[in-house]
Amino acid sequence: MPASRLTRQPAKPAPRSVRRRQWRRGVLALLLLGLVLGLTYYLRHRVQVNRYARRTWATLTKGGLTGREKTPLLAGYSVHGIDVSAYQGRIDWPEVARHGVRFAFIKATEGGTMRDARFARNWREARKAGVLCGAYHYFQPKRDGKLQADLFARTVPIGPGDLPPVLDIEAPNFHDVAVLRREVGRWLRLMEAHYGVRPILYSNYSYYKRYLAGHFDDYPLWLAHYEVERPSMPANKWIIWQHSDEAYVPGIRGVVDFNVFQGNFKALQALRVPAATARQPKAAKVPQGKPTSPSR
Repeated sequence: MPASRLTRQPAKPAPRSVRRRQWRRGVLALLLLGLVLGLTYYLRHRVQVNRYARRTWATLTKGGLTGREKTPLLAGYSVHGIDVSAYQGRIDWPEVARHGVRFAFIKATEGGTMRDARFARNWREARKAGVLCGAYHYFQPKRDGKLQADLFARTVPIGPGDLPPVLDIEAPNFHDVAVLRREVGRWLRLMEAHYGVRPILYSNYSYYKRYLAGHFDDYPLWLAHYEVERPSMPANKWIIWQHSDEAYVPGIRGVVDFNVFQGNFKALQALRVPAATARQPKAAKVPQGKPTSPSR
């Protein structure tokens, strides 16, 4: 074979127009991938993304949130309320009351030892402003239910005309659902015996359906369910719907949970602690025959 045939001829470079098309296709593919990933992330975290976007816009245009931002009241309901904790900072309660807030649930305690730093002020100032008030306890599943009930009873001076106590049960850090239900039931029974009124149970939709449904049907339900036109549960299963955790109410600098009551204001007032059964705050006593041993 002639040597000339063994010599490899150098490949001709692709025309510039071909290279340009290949480069454009690569860039387009990356852009499409970024768009898909960005849209997926937004759909999963749109509440947080929207919240940060609003805060960023407020910072750029106004130097930060002013406490005058306002979320429209949810159509179809006449009684609107909020729930607050120390997270909301100092609240101008008269301003809040002037903007359609008829009721408020105020965080009082958490677990077996923690008292909310702003509970006493919020409780005093909200009632003074004419807002119908209740208090809630954030339940820690690994702590004994009686210990948590005692803390709440020593902290919250619920009296005639106040809304019932609320148990916020949504923490996922537990190992045995039977123990969780036992201690939740213990807290509810103790508080009913102590205040003379049936407590309200608060939870989000998925948590309630998975762990609590069918076990506490005798207690009024305050349901958290976001990004829906209405709760997926039948209307006769809940009395309060927390429809947003990113609302703005004048008088509060930053976001706050927004709620509606299913009924008119007179129906909400009917839930209040009656004068004949209201008691002074004291350590809760265990009803006779109820277990007192701590959870494992």
